[in-house]
Amino acid sequence: MKVGLTYDLRAEYLALGYNDQETAEFDRVDTIEAIEQSLQALGHSTERIGNVMNLARQLVSGNRWEMVFNIAEGLRGFGREAQVPALLEAYDIPYTFSDPLVMSLSLHKGHTKRVIRDAGVPTPDFLVVENGRQIGRVGFEPPYFVKPVAEGTGKGITPASIIRRAEDLGPRCAELIDAYHQPVLVEAFLPGREFTVGLLGTGAEAVAIGIIEVRLRAGAEPLVYSYQNKENCEELVDYRRVDAAEDDTVQKAAAIAMQAWQVLGCRDAGRIDIRCDIQGNPQFMEVNPLAGMHPEHSDLPIICRQIGMPYQTLIEKIIASARRRMISDQSKRVCVQIVESRRMAAGAV
Repeated sequence: MKVGLTYDLRAEYLALGYNDQETAEFDRVDTIEAIEQSLQALGHSTERIGNVMNLARQLVSGNRWEMVFNIAEGLRGFGREAQVPALLEAYDIPYTFSDPLVMSLSLHKGHTKRVIRDAGVPTPDFLVVENGRQIGRVGFEPPYFVKPVAEGTGKGITPASIIRRAEDLGPRCAELIDAYHQPVLVEAFLPGREFTVGLLGTGAEAVAIGIIEVRLRAGAEPLVYSYQNKENCEELVDYRRVDAAEDDTVQKAAAIAMQAWQVLGCRDAGRIDIRCDIQGNPQFMEVNPLAGMHPEHSDLPIICRQIGMPYQTLIEKIIASARRRMISDQSKRVCVQIVESRRMAAGAV
């Protein structure tokens, strides 16, 4: 199968003048190499496409692929992760991971939590704050946790994200709105254990493959899985594998993650972050339907490594999940064509 690779290469954006934090979610070349080598080892031919602009140019020039392995994050707007999937759907080209609706919804943490809350998935009290006038609408008590509504990789998260006095909430929100040019999510702070749940598959076929507990080492920014802690995770973070069969809290976290994954309609592979409240009850924090794929540095491959799943097997399972969807879609098209041809034949009689 001819597989195209879509991605945002961090080095390219740095060369254009973007800074480290602006490019934090973009990929290193060794991530692209690892995916490409795995696909080739599985018998596929590969072609590097790059970002959404390159994809658009190649589509217009007539280039096509049987499937696209998409890890492009996009650069601007709430729909940035949906740009590549939307363009591929317009050209009827199958691709890995979630569709434009899920990608747009999940990037906006506030909208995601509204869907999650309405579906009965436990998540802490929250409010999306767009300006200082809305601070008075916060209907729950401190401590609060504040972060930009549509960033990943811990961007905008520092120890200052924990607000212990109500009078400090407004100034911190104003700082983040000014710095990131987007609303801020204000949540009830969860002081308990933090987990990342890795998931594979789509819908009823999805499974939680493993769970790691995030533990900060001495020297890490305290209490928060921040941008600095994530960027320097090898030195600052311990990822400890935990077993749902041996720990009731972990079992509940896995069940919440699975429920959220299916409610949101996520596909193929990804992660869900869970943290416990002061009573030790797991709560949904956020979903990552376009999880990092670096074989050493990213959480989903770390989970796979801890459960004994080789990186190539992870890539194989992602492709297999997407191919099942592709085959199903092709079967539906054939059925539609048969029905339409019979209708036309009957009309001609």
